[in-house]
Amino acid sequence: MDTSFKAESASTSSAPGASVPELRGAEILVKSLQAENVNFIWGYPGGAVLHIYDALYKQETIQHVLVRHEQAAVHAADGFARATGEVGVALVTSGPGLTNAVTGIATAYMDSIPMVIISGQVPTAAIGLDAFQECDTVGITRPIVKHNFLVKDARDMADVMKKAFHIARSGRPGPVVVDVPKDVSFNKTPYHGYPESVVMRSYNPVRKGHGGQIRKALQLLLAAKRPYIYTGGGVLLGNASQELRTLVDMLGFPCTNTLMGLGAYPASDPKFLGMLGMHGTLEANNAMQNCDVLLAVGARFDDRVIGNPKHFAQVERKIIHIDIDPSSISKRVKVDVPIVGDVKDVLQELIAMVKESSVKPDAQALGAWWSTIDGWRARDCMKYDRENTQVIKPQRVIETLWEMTQDADAYITSDVGQHQMWAAQYYKFNEPRRWINSGGLGTMGVGIPYAMGIKLAKPDSEVFCVTGEGSVQMCIQELSTCLQYNTPIKIVALNNRYLGMVRQWQEIEYSGRYSHSYMDALPDFVKLAEAYGHVGMLIEKPEDVEPALREARRLKDRTVFMDFRTDPTENVFPMVRAGKGITEMIMGAEDL
Repeated sequence: MDTSFKAESASTSSAPGASVPELRGAEILVKSLQAENVNFIWGYPGGAVLHIYDALYKQETIQHVLVRHEQAAVHAADGFARATGEVGVALVTSGPGLTNAVTGIATAYMDSIPMVIISGQVPTAAIGLDAFQECDTVGITRPIVKHNFLVKDARDMADVMKKAFHIARSGRPGPVVVDVPKDVSFNKTPYHGYPESVVMRSYNPVRKGHGGQIRKALQLLLAAKRPYIYTGGGVLLGNASQELRTLVDMLGFPCTNTLMGLGAYPASDPKFLGMLGMHGTLEANNAMQNCDVLLAVGARFDDRVIGNPKHFAQVERKIIHIDIDPSSISKRVKVDVPIVGDVKDVLQELIAMVKESSVKPDAQALGAWWSTIDGWRARDCMKYDRENTQVIKPQRVIETLWEMTQDADAYITSDVGQHQMWAAQYYKFNEPRRWINSGGLGTMGVGIPYAMGIKLAKPDSEVFCVTGEGSVQMCIQELSTCLQYNTPIKIVALNNRYLGMVRQWQEIEYSGRYSHSYMDALPDFVKLAEAYGHVGMLIEKPEDVEPALREARRLKDRTVFMDFRTDPTENVFPMVRAGKGITEMIMGAEDL
């Protein structure tokens, strides 16, 4: 092996008077990754990226993880980015490599996750000629990326990579695709070092909020009789959880998080009303509808949160909306005080103004508001049949997991479906970036790749993947990656033998016509886990739930697949039906 390239550091500039080295485009790409302090890259080799893989072979600072499907490469890099706040990096080949990655790219785009996806492309002379494994990467990914690049000259490689990382992590984060033709990765060019700064005339996201607007927001908040603080994934992405906690605690206002925002404010704090939206709590949804001043931070009023916008607009309220992305403000709901800026900076400024202000919130009005909220809370919208000894209730599995791990350094990933909602409802997330799931796109199959990406970054943490027998089969081949790279995750499969959320909708909306939602030929997951070199467990009785989780946690160095056979008739409640208003909730089977 040639060690000369391996030993070189990712220096940012050449020493004065030194001869400028000539490097291949692939080597410059790897040096760029080193300069960005990238430690992990998930990928799958192919013809168009072989020069890049050769350059990776000659260095030792970046660990490449060979996945079993390109979709999982992007999901794993995505999970890593969500848990760490760093830019996730994936590498795929041209044609089917890129098209297999599209689902992962779209997933990251919908949830604003900072990522750089490097794709191979056929040689520049062959582009447009239907060459082997060619596809229009820039065209295909344009609607699902923050930006994309086609690198046409090796001389541009370092500049493009600098821009890609800057765009991915700044402003409203998102995935950036860098498409590299094979000849560009092979050609040599003088390497002058990695740029120290980046200037993009057409891209300058606003960080600092408008002071006058923040003062207006302060006046509204301090004069409110029924205030409410509604926060989304932007608080986590902006690392503003501490500022949010400070503000909520100073004001004593009720707070809710979206599915993507869970953990920004501690779920076990009494000021937290639970998640809101389609499967949110009664108190969270009622407070959203009946407040008189709403502070929205890093959230986008999406369809799963406010239901029918016309219903939401029936109640007069003043809305303050803080977001880094101006296009998110007044997109679905007209707001009164728009504040464009970095949520951390804006909240810091708002906190400073609250401290300086001689005006305090109306204690009497706030007390009456809390009494109203406590009345809603008294209904216990999260009740279920806890005394059932015949069949495992899925909610109980999640509650047991929470009880066992609430003081542990634990991360919870999930796939998409009923199990995802139960995890969001019954696991009390007290810290940010601990709940890793696909919100906007609702992508099945993310659970295992997310978990293995996190476990690589956080080897001393416990990582649990909550999944269902439907979702888990979409990327189950990654159990092989878990073994190869020693990422011992714990898989909590709530197996109800149905595509549970589809079945629930079919029961409620389609008169029980269960069209293709029953799983007729499931594998033996215990044997399957063992075939991949892991531990498998079958859990069929309620009394075995806690011992199984305990045993799985005890097996620290092994990936454990727990097949919990849960009640196939259980539904996720509360529920807001499609097209209904946020307070038009089905509380349980008795409301059907």
